This record gives sequence, C-alpha cells and structure tokens, in this order.
Amino acid sequence: MIGKLQGVIDYIGPDYVILMVGGVGYKVHTAEIFALKTPVSLWIETVVREDSIRLFGFSTVAGQNLFNQLTTVSGVGPKVALAIMGTIKTDTLMTAIATGDAKTIATAPGVGKKVAEKIIVELKNKMGGGNFDFGAESGVLPDLLAALESLGYRRMDIIDMAQHLVSQNPDADISKLVPLALKEISGK
Repeated sequence: MIGKLQGVIDYIGPDYVILMVGGVGYKVHTAEIFALKTPVSLWIETVVREDSIRLFGFSTVAGQNLFNQLTTVSGVGPKVALAIMGTIKTDTLMTAIATGDAKTIATAPGVGKKVAEKIIVELKNKMGGGNFDFGAESGVLPDLLAALESLGYRRMDIIDMAQHLVSQNPDADISKLVPLALKEISGK
C-alpha cells in the first residue's frame, strides 16, 4: 500500500487533487485546501472496495488517524468522514466528541443527528481524554453554545471562540462566560 506521497499539485477538483509524483498523477481525495503547482507531502490512506481503489490524503498523521477512527463508525464511510473533516476543524471535532456535542458534528454535509450521536458513542472513549476534555464535566461549553445560539449566532461561527474562552476561564460559570463571549464577538 501507498503510505506517503510527495509531489506537486497539478489539478484541483471538488474533493480531490491530482498530485504529480515522478511523472505519475495520483488522484488523492482530501478535505485540505492547496494551491496549484505547490509542493506537498501527504500521508495516504488507501481504501479498497470491490469496484474501486481510492487514495485519501492528509498533511498530518493525526488527520489520517482521525479519518481512520471516523470510518470505524458504522454509517460513516470515507466520503462522509472527509466531509466531516472538511467542515469541522480537528480540535473542534475532537472537543465535540468529548463533550457529546452532536449538534456541531451534524453541521457536516451528510451527517444527521443519529450519525452524529453514533460517532460520539463509538469514539468518545477512544478520543475523549486529555487535551480535548475541557468543559465536558461541568457542561459549561454546551451551555455557552446554547446561550449564544439563542441570541442568533451560528454554532460554526462561534464554537472555536467558545472553546477558547472555556479553556482560558476553566472556573468561570455561564453568567461570566456569556458577556466575555459577546465582547469577543463584537471585537472589544
């Protein structure tokens, strides 16, 4: 199997690139954004089906590992896993899994509430430790997101900022975090 490819981006498609390596163009499906004619190095995951062999590329091993974890969930194939990774930042996705935030995961195309919940149930114990568990026990992050959404903000627009606020203010409750978030949103 192919483990890694290093070459130049020759063509950019809707969910793939053609990566020229030693005169051979490889079609590599990816959620990452590249510019034409730039040199790249991609970790490759090869997915073999009865009717196809497809290459999926990631700039980091962590991205490849996340993709592999997502595809172990029943109902999440390579296409859906790539859509999730293309829509939600890795840290945000890991936090959503750790905190049980199905709503954030369901923002990815092709992912409904049931699939999002299944991802959480099947991956929470595998990914829920350490760095991504802030706010999970107290429920502060989900409460902050719900409060801001009730004020009309879109979850995908506020989640990174909310995670940052919760991690920077671990002892703060929702009554202190909402004003901080509103200040952050308004740029003051």
